[in-house]
Amino acid sequence: MTAPVDREGSRRAANARKRQSRRPSRLGLAAGATPKPDRVREEDAGFPGLLARVWRKASAAADVRSALDTLLTLDGHVPAEVQAGGLRTADAAALKVVAGLSAGAREPAGAVADPAGPVDPAEATVFLGEIGLTTGGRVVVRVPSQQPLAKQHTLVGGVLRVPWTQRHLDDYRHEVTTAQERFDRYAADSRSWLAEQGREGREALLAQLTEGAQRTAPFMLYIEDKQYTNFRDTNTVVGKTLWPGHPDCVFGSLAGLPVELWSDHDALLVVGISLLIRSAGYGRIEEANGSQLTLDNVGRLLEHTRRNYNGALGGERIPAAGPDAGLDALMALATALGAHRPEVTRTVQLYREIHGALIHKVEKVAAPYGEVAADRDRQVTDHLRATLPVTGDRLAELRLADDADPAWLARPHGDFGTGLEAVVYEAVAATTAAFKADFSMSRGIRSLPELVRALRAEAWDEITSWGITDFFCCVVPAQEARRHYGDSLATLADTAWAMSSRMQYNSWHFIAGNLPRTQKVLERDHFVPPTIPDIAHFSDQHHHGHVNNMVRFTIRSPQSVEVCGRPFNGFMDLRIVRADGEPYTEQEMLAAHQVAAFIARMTQQAAALAEQGEQAEVTAFDSAWHWESVTGTPVEVASPEPARPRVA
Repeated sequence: MTAPVDREGSRRAANARKRQSRRPSRLGLAAGATPKPDRVREEDAGFPGLLARVWRKASAAADVRSALDTLLTLDGHVPAEVQAGGLRTADAAALKVVAGLSAGAREPAGAVADPAGPVDPAEATVFLGEIGLTTGGRVVVRVPSQQPLAKQHTLVGGVLRVPWTQRHLDDYRHEVTTAQERFDRYAADSRSWLAEQGREGREALLAQLTEGAQRTAPFMLYIEDKQYTNFRDTNTVVGKTLWPGHPDCVFGSLAGLPVELWSDHDALLVVGISLLIRSAGYGRIEEANGSQLTLDNVGRLLEHTRRNYNGALGGERIPAAGPDAGLDALMALATALGAHRPEVTRTVQLYREIHGALIHKVEKVAAPYGEVAADRDRQVTDHLRATLPVTGDRLAELRLADDADPAWLARPHGDFGTGLEAVVYEAVAATTAAFKADFSMSRGIRSLPELVRALRAEAWDEITSWGITDFFCCVVPAQEARRHYGDSLATLADTAWAMSSRMQYNSWHFIAGNLPRTQKVLERDHFVPPTIPDIAHFSDQHHHGHVNNMVRFTIRSPQSVEVCGRPFNGFMDLRIVRADGEPYTEQEMLAAHQVAAFIARMTQQAAALAEQGEQAEVTAFDSAWHWESVTGTPVEVASPEPARPRVA
């Protein structure tokens, strides 16, 4: 979409601009010319700092049960069942015996009950076990016959010593034997099922899993001690580090191998991810993040989903697989969930709750609009009616006023070059105020006319070549948010622009996922576009941008827009951010989803105008715009400020 540079002078000017900083407080300066970074990330920022605090608290706990509660929840940052679902077979058996932590197939993982029978304090200690926390955030246990944890794992701190009596040993022997028998049976079932698929069927499965790993956000799955992840430098499957066909990718290494040469772990991995994909597409993989990908755990996830879907559909439309379901029954359940999911999404509002510390996602069914959602809705609606030519009593009813020009979205409006720009800004600004956010933002494409032209020409490869500057994101911070950045408006403007740049990347990253699967589209890095909203808790743990810019609690509402008869999922979204305070609620998510839907409807109308020949483009929301809108001063007076501390 970016116009080519034909003249030498224009080319020199363009290259000079590329060498300039795009940060609002550095406009006109050469990139990288500052003597030192404006903000230096603290050594314990993000996940390492959280784990250190968790371990200190657990170490100071009065008893093992209290310490375990702190470790399993990472001191309230994740639900206990997430961590419990990640325990190895022996560790789960040990914690059930010595601490009463349930891990049975028929029980909700993470439930804590009393250990089986009281233990006489006078009983002799026959084994001194250990509980530790790894630098990956996993709870690990030393059980009989194993080395000390420090020799097995990289630990956050030391270990908690746990005395075992003879009764513990007897109970543990029973528990671990039963659990291992289940593991072996499920591994054998997985091998049999994979053998039934034949070589071509297995190759198709591996190709599907390879694409799933490429097209979805980071996941970290476990089978005993073996980790399977597409995340950063620990990659064991295709992702940002390993390309398709890389010899270190598990899926690639299995291609062509007979099933009898697969490890039990790899067989369970392929079957487990296949079940997840059958039930909801690639997005379901992230709902197993941090978990042992055993058929027990996958079965629990599918059963939880089945109950939610049946509740939404008003009856037992999807039958249960049974408490000791075999693999065929689980496959049938996953298939039924996938088949009924479109109907569920039309009946209720699905969303995902994200626990950022372990990047774990949980699909939920939202309750109907309540008082909180209605209140946020009224505040945003009142603002939009006062600033835009729209009418309606609530967000879902907002429409163009009867006396408004139908083409106003493509014409200048107020201080903006187009009405669409005004819609985006006013909706985002109203959201920041109504939701008491530190930042709100919405993204989209700069030139709907160019997209219309390319779609009509079926220029799929051209669309994949567009860059992130061909997209926009409007970020509106609360003025009070500067308290997080040393009370500096310049730093607040820089932070808003950093968020804007990242959101431009997201638009670029998703658009290819809506195009026909040409070779260029498949080669182009992209994710499957999101379709349901989410609420995130403690997102300031892993993602570098989130850590640096204090993105802790968020709401995201992706929306679909149809252009030239082609639906584009995730074409735009609305995001709301808090750096501290209280996490967002389900009711706030419902209202935010309606704000995003309003922006999407207006974008849809603008796309229709572009199809009719209107040539308006979005030119606002660049670096200079963010400086002026945040600081209230012209770009010409932008100048470097002394480095200021960030408020944690």
